Amino acid sequence: MKVMICDPISPKGIALFEQRPEFTVVVLPKRLAEAELLPLVGEVEAMVVRSETKITRKVIEAAPKLRVVGRAGVGVDNVDVEAATQRGIVVMNTPSGNTISTAELACSMLMALARKIPQAHMSMKAGEWNRKAFQGVELYNKTLGVLGMGRIGSEVARRAIAFGMRVLACDPFLSLSRAKALQVELVELDELYTRSDFITVHTAMTDETKGMVNAAAFAKMKKGVRVVNCARGGIINETDLAAAIQSGQVAGAALDVYEAEPPPPDFPLRNLPQVIMTPHLGASTEEAQENVGIEVAEAITDYLISGAVRNAVNLPNLDARTYALVKPYLHLGEKLGRLLAQLAPKRNDRLVVTYGGKATELPGDPITRSVLRGFLASAGGKDVNQVNVRTLAHSLGLLVEEIKSNEETDFSEWLHVAVYSGEQKVSAGGTFFGKRNEPRIVRVNSQPVEIVPSGVLFLMNNRDRPGIVGYIGTLMGKHQVNIASMSLSRDDVGGKALTVLNLDSVPPETVLDEIQSDPDISNVRVVKL
Repeated sequence: MKVMICDPISPKGIALFEQRPEFTVVVLPKRLAEAELLPLVGEVEAMVVRSETKITRKVIEAAPKLRVVGRAGVGVDNVDVEAATQRGIVVMNTPSGNTISTAELACSMLMALARKIPQAHMSMKAGEWNRKAFQGVELYNKTLGVLGMGRIGSEVARRAIAFGMRVLACDPFLSLSRAKALQVELVELDELYTRSDFITVHTAMTDETKGMVNAAAFAKMKKGVRVVNCARGGIINETDLAAAIQSGQVAGAALDVYEAEPPPPDFPLRNLPQVIMTPHLGASTEEAQENVGIEVAEAITDYLISGAVRNAVNLPNLDARTYALVKPYLHLGEKLGRLLAQLAPKRNDRLVVTYGGKATELPGDPITRSVLRGFLASAGGKDVNQVNVRTLAHSLGLLVEEIKSNEETDFSEWLHVAVYSGEQKVSAGGTFFGKRNEPRIVRVNSQPVEIVPSGVLFLMNNRDRPGIVGYIGTLMGKHQVNIASMSLSRDDVGGKALTVLNLDSVPPETVLDEIQSDPDISNVRVVKL
């Protein structure tokens, strides 16, 4: 079997491949462009990349024997995952290899920021001796706010506690029990801003987190706060950060990641002496590079030799027949997860997936992982996949349970998901309709509905009274919001009702406020699936 190593990885990783007699290992001397790769991949069964070589659709099409692509790193932006999945090619990454290196860099940034070490170093190099100019602050007895408590954020918190810092954590998916185990105080975002002396960012880049640390956020922070970002460029608004530093609201910042990499010549933070900058060094340690090289070599070897799949970002580890049966459930499960993520409270203790009817005969693990992927998408962003969702759920203290039920219902096959936060429970269930096996959400919080799981959903609880449907329809029409379909449910005549609309667009906030002001209407929600 031919293994092609396209980008430099650890010699120990290469040695793991070379010691297997089944493998013929080809190490490319330099990064090759797409056109240069095409004539070389005809016999290749495995390709190893870092961030440089692009595994495009054309490369995949030119490699008929290709079975697996391994990325020695976290992201897979340089691999066409969709094209690989269509071909049944496993795409793997190494999600844990750089955890410690990035956590240690963040702590190094904290210390350098507190003591102005880089600035003092440059002063000494210039022949100066100016002790008074570089008076710093201690970390001991200060408060550190951690935005995002995944693997890296948790490691930073542990090290900060060793420095004698108080640690505040803001993560909507972190359970209270997990926060207690980590010895951190779980707070809301605004409280973290107002109480923290230092703030370090370790959240994923999502639509919700992009630009979240902006002028409004800086205005809520303590005067003289210091900010660190070793996570993703773009989470901090760089223009707003420059203005906050120049005004004195922020005492300094340490950045390893940037919205544009490398930053442009006119980058607003480059010339500010209060800012420490490094060129995306989070994974740049000998140990991290060795770890990801070994990890990707072991994962690819296990797959090629025994068929075992780990750290895959797609789901090809089912035979074609089983995958065809499971595939509709993967879509339905992810939609149920996305729905509940937007309906459930911020912090949850337990997620229960129940399979009923024909669904009990299917392998549940990939379906449960799809549910988790939808539910945790806003916590992990694009880095969340079917393989790492269980690890992410565990790190957040979310207990995952799976049940196969013999309960008789109106449906021959069904999937139900319930999320618990203490005594609170939010749930939804789905099945398939017709010969085309079209997915439908048929239960929301135990009330029967019929919802197409796509696009924009509008949900509200209301008293069952004449005219309320017309009122909602008229109001939506007035604001050019088209209703694609409607589902109504009630417990009794004149009792409690649930109204769900499939909309073609998101209604304006003014419409939602007007609807919510009706005394017979409550729990107005808009969900994006």
